[in-house]
Amino acid sequence: MEPTVIGLTRHAGMHQFATAGVILGSGLLVGLLLSRVVLARLRRSRLVSRWAVVRAAQGVVVVASTSIGAYAASLALPLTPGLARLVHQTVAVVLLFCGTVFAARLAAAMVQHYAQRSDGSGMFGSIFLNITRLVVFVVGVLVILQTLGISITPLLTALGVGGLAVALALKDTLANLFSGIHLIAAKYIRGGDYVRMDSGEEGYVVDINWRHTSLRQLPDNLILVPNARLATAVLTNYHEPQRGLQVPVHVGVSYDSDLELVERVTIEVGREVMREVPGGDPDFEPWVWFGAFGSSSIDCTVYLRAAEFYDQYPVRHAFVKRLHARYREEGIEIPYPIQTLRWEGDGRGTALLRPNQGDHQR
Repeated sequence: MEPTVIGLTRHAGMHQFATAGVILGSGLLVGLLLSRVVLARLRRSRLVSRWAVVRAAQGVVVVASTSIGAYAASLALPLTPGLARLVHQTVAVVLLFCGTVFAARLAAAMVQHYAQRSDGSGMFGSIFLNITRLVVFVVGVLVILQTLGISITPLLTALGVGGLAVALALKDTLANLFSGIHLIAAKYIRGGDYVRMDSGEEGYVVDINWRHTSLRQLPDNLILVPNARLATAVLTNYHEPQRGLQVPVHVGVSYDSDLELVERVTIEVGREVMREVPGGDPDFEPWVWFGAFGSSSIDCTVYLRAAEFYDQYPVRHAFVKRLHARYREEGIEIPYPIQTLRWEGDGRGTALLRPNQGDHQR
């Protein structure tokens, strides 16, 4: 039997073990009360529900309080100097690890809070959150090693030498990492923006992590685009410089139509759609531009405005339905694409087929 066990068996009485058990149990009980009662009520409170400190301490206080109880219990036992030192170092490592977890959560919450204030979308990109947590954990591990008496200088030297080899092996991953940081820092895109790449991929920006950017399409499909590819693509952001966008609708009316009447009726319908259809801009004044003499109609373009990229579809849908019904009421014809053919003789009894582009009557 080891000397330490022999020493404990001979000199520690039952009351000492009982005292140590009570102290250890008290530390665990205090941690559970703090976590499940005090912190839980604080999180449900409207006054402090947004406090990052309360959220970061959730779960950590149980381990920290139990560790403190273990340290106090060790003082009540007649431990040998070597065992007491081992217990004290273990408790110190556990407390430092708890502090590292708490600091990582708190730092990530502060980064996210700053992102919400500067970005406004609430989706700043998990890449910065992960980098923040990684940096805090690395610092915490180095502090723990230093506490245990392990020199971190050789470790830092090895990391510096091996960093070059890692960078060469993971050049594609690092390219995506720095491209993601560049996209977020330059604020070319933000969470919730609707973007379209020159290669055809488009969707709402959901997240930017260390490797790829997540785009959610309108049918709720998810596209994962590498950050390096997104950073070099010709990108159209439909939410910049403002979220609203114009909705052009092409219309063709008969050559016999009264264009003044067409313009007035079309604008009236556009105003109704802007006021009554969800997603329309009630303060926007629609306008009509007649642009071309088509083969069977006079073509014009009506400009409406939608609050979001997706809103253009219900706005255009309602406008087409209402305009079609209103044109019928006003007697405005939307002609079919037709072409009148005229047969003429060439003076030798041969008929020539000539299309008449100017005659648009059926």
